[in-house]
Amino acid sequence: MILVTGATGTVGGEVVRRLPAGVRLRLMARDPAKVTHAPPGAEIVAGDYGQPLSLARALTGVHTAFLVTTRPGGGDDAAFVAAARQAGVRRLVKLSAAAVLDRGADDFITRWQRAGEEQVRGCGLQWTLLRPRAFMSNALAWAASVRAERTVRALYPASPNACVDPRDVAEVAVRALTEEGHAGRAYTLTGPQALTAAAQSEQLGRLLGVRLRLVELSPAQARAAWAERYPQPVAEALLHSAERQRAGAKARVEDTVRAVTGRSPRTFAQWAEDHLAAFAPAGQQPAAPAAGRLTHPVRQVRPGSDGRPGRPGPA
Repeated sequence: MILVTGATGTVGGEVVRRLPAGVRLRLMARDPAKVTHAPPGAEIVAGDYGQPLSLARALTGVHTAFLVTTRPGGGDDAAFVAAARQAGVRRLVKLSAAAVLDRGADDFITRWQRAGEEQVRGCGLQWTLLRPRAFMSNALAWAASVRAERTVRALYPASPNACVDPRDVAEVAVRALTEEGHAGRAYTLTGPQALTAAAQSEQLGRLLGVRLRLVELSPAQARAAWAERYPQPVAEALLHSAERQRAGAKARVEDTVRAVTGRSPRTFAQWAEDHLAAFAPAGQQPAAPAAGRLTHPVRQVRPGSDGRPGRPGPA
């Protein structure tokens, strides 16, 4: 039996879609009604990291578990590891983050991820750690402004990030969940190249067949936007993360996706092409020009020239 936590999330949902047919599968979510893509035969259970009895029920009979926690600073990893040991789980695959390897990263979110990894490494079970760089799907934070204004707002848009398609992270997770040979391994997962927000905007505009405007946010604008969405320690951590990206800390490309899955990681253009509907105005069909030809270059606006701060996604 495989248990997938975070079954309604960005990576957890993709893991569920990619697990082989016939695998005994249980999906855990705080609200089981939100699990809308369960394969035939999968069990759906309610589980909350703060409720030990719900974890015990979810883990009964489980051999392998995919662990996703999303509450920075909470004790969710420790609670799950304790329940997994009690239930006799043999293998844990945990979703972490590439920032844990950066000695210059000492922000709230990275400290939480490192603590979670320590819980898993010291649990006495077989474990695998997945350390993705930022998800390409973070670009969905631009969708509303692209639809309404043909505008992308970003902090430090000239800073590179080797972002990764969540589907590639999920495919590596499935290998670790279903194959031998991954115990004790930590996989840093990136896309095939480091891209800036400006380059992503260019590719997105080309695929949409429109001219996009790129507005560079100031740090103050970005902080204000993040503060609307997240608690203050998280907003400050995201700002620190952006500063590290500006310094080049997120530009390194790894070949781990290919090494584990046997195929190249997806490019940002491939991700964007598969998600164009999110960026196109209602009723409008995106019309991509010939491959490789940018017919609608991005027009960049410097910081402070747009009075409305955007709502950038986590880096």
